[in-house]
Amino acid sequence: MKPVTSTIVTLSALALLAGAFVPTVRAQSYPTKAVRIIVPFAPGGPTDTHSRWAAQQLNAAFGQAVIVDNRGGAGGVIGTEAAAKAAPDGYTLLGGNPGPLTIAPSVRKQLAYDGLKDFAPITLIAKSASCMCAHPSVPARGIKEFIALAKSKPEQVNYATPGIGTVGHLGTELFATIAGIRMNMVPYKGAALYLVDLMAGNIDFAYVQVFQAAPHVRQGKLRALAVTAVARSPLLPDVPTAQEQGVKGFSSYNWNGILAPTGTPRAVIDRIHAVLSKPLTAPDTRKQMEEVGYEVAGNGPEEFAAFMKSEMEKWANVARAAGITPQ
Repeated sequence: MKPVTSTIVTLSALALLAGAFVPTVRAQSYPTKAVRIIVPFAPGGPTDTHSRWAAQQLNAAFGQAVIVDNRGGAGGVIGTEAAAKAAPDGYTLLGGNPGPLTIAPSVRKQLAYDGLKDFAPITLIAKSASCMCAHPSVPARGIKEFIALAKSKPEQVNYATPGIGTVGHLGTELFATIAGIRMNMVPYKGAALYLVDLMAGNIDFAYVQVFQAAPHVRQGKLRALAVTAVARSPLLPDVPTAQEQGVKGFSSYNWNGILAPTGTPRAVIDRIHAVLSKPLTAPDTRKQMEEVGYEVAGNGPEEFAAFMKSEMEKWANVARAAGITPQ
């Protein structure tokens, strides 16, 4: 008869051994049901576009439905909060955007989530610059003329944003601080929604993703004043950057990636990253994205996390310089 202690040790060892295989088994069997990607903005914007691209890749790889769930409002905070509170099992993901994740902490009080602590970054898909656009009726042909106009009409020039605490908000505030102007912000629930008002002349000025702005600029429906990147966009090669026009030290980028609630098994995160990063390294995919104005990333979880931390520090500095207090 074996000693009792020996039996206990054997059973404990087996339990530990079984536990060691749990993440692998989960990763191999994941997913067994539909996966949901929460997009914290209305359909049609860049976060929605990249999330739908990610959904297509995951659907093809997993053979399971991957659903995009648009939950716009409060500059992306509503949908991001919903994702933070979801079960960390890999079946709810987030279409990440700097607004609710790395900017909101500097402009909003009592967020129900922490952009760094409550999410496990999976992969940064791409980043992109914007076009600083005005309605053609605005009497400004370039950014210098627009600055002069805004200085002559303090707080009378209206600019649209996808909501408080978005890149459209803080990026414009960074521009306004450097240029020494004051404008009136009009928040929307998403960039796709204010684009209609901008082209109708109900709004004077707004950030529009370059790929979205380009066809409307060519058709004369929008006037491109500048691009927010450090170099001109191949989609609008004749439009100078804001820096070229004298707004020294100014640049602003949007970015999109996929994240999961903190606590999601690392094996699941790694599997999702493997699926998404593979096409991002393929020349054809990179060419297609670059042709519409995106800088392709494909970063891993650690690199994405470090990038988010640096972004949070940057926008906190912008908010302080602009005199923005959390509300």
